[in-house]
Amino acid sequence: MTIKNTLKQYQQRVDAYLDQTVLKDSIEPRLQEAMRYALFNGGKRVRPILVYLVNQMLGGKLEDADAPAAAIECVHSYSLVHDDLPAMDDDDLRRGKPTCHIAFDEATAILAGDALQCFGFELLTQDEEQPNRNLKMVKVLAKASGDSGMVVGQAFDLANVGKSLTLEQLEAMHAHKTGALLNAAVDLGALSSGCNDNDTFAQLRRYGDAIGLAFQVKDDILDIEGDTETIGKPQGSDVEQDKPTYPALLGMDGAKEKLRQLHQEAVAAVQPFGDAAQPLVELADFIVNRDH
Repeated sequence: MTIKNTLKQYQQRVDAYLDQTVLKDSIEPRLQEAMRYALFNGGKRVRPILVYLVNQMLGGKLEDADAPAAAIECVHSYSLVHDDLPAMDDDDLRRGKPTCHIAFDEATAILAGDALQCFGFELLTQDEEQPNRNLKMVKVLAKASGDSGMVVGQAFDLANVGKSLTLEQLEAMHAHKTGALLNAAVDLGALSSGCNDNDTFAQLRRYGDAIGLAFQVKDDILDIEGDTETIGKPQGSDVEQDKPTYPALLGMDGAKEKLRQLHQEAVAAVQPFGDAAQPLVELADFIVNRDH
């Protein structure tokens, strides 16, 4: 099976799970509509796919990966809804469609994001027969999402618009803003498989660190070289907002070399797992070669 088929298979699996579990009957249907709009708007599902791939590489059961895969996508989707708000990135397009606050209204978008965040953590408590595993998963996702992960990365980003950053500062920002959730996906996949080996977690986190930064470097490159229709957001929006990016700091050639190095690091990190890690290698290939 090619990596594209594998990605499609897991995209469809997590979408089906989310469709079945997200509430469809509410005293305020508009909130549910906004939540579903944010979830089902053409995302690549890289984070849930990582959960599934790691689960399978370590010999886990796919059904044990469904809830954490869906949970991390809920948290990721909430973060995008909030990032797009006028008070933050003020974007009108997300994945080629009007952002949630444009399609609905600002208050509804804020509440939809709040609800998706809560729902993600609710999903991690579904299996009442695994309370210890559930607790570990909640801790992983909470730490990656909050003021030691994604949220502080976004705060640092907003606080440094228009400022010059060192390479170390830029990498630290994206290790939190983007990399934290990708590493959480790796951890959730391992936990869902029943893995308790610290060396395995450490090796997989090296992979997560590398693809997390690679994902952001590629985004920065696409912001300049991509087009609005393909990348699904206004081309050049980061440049227009004077955001710190890898091409701005390293030049385009330097950013592409950085991307190549990170790809090599990701592949090297999973070599000890042998042939079982081939899907993770192919996912790293996909991340660095994507066009949107």
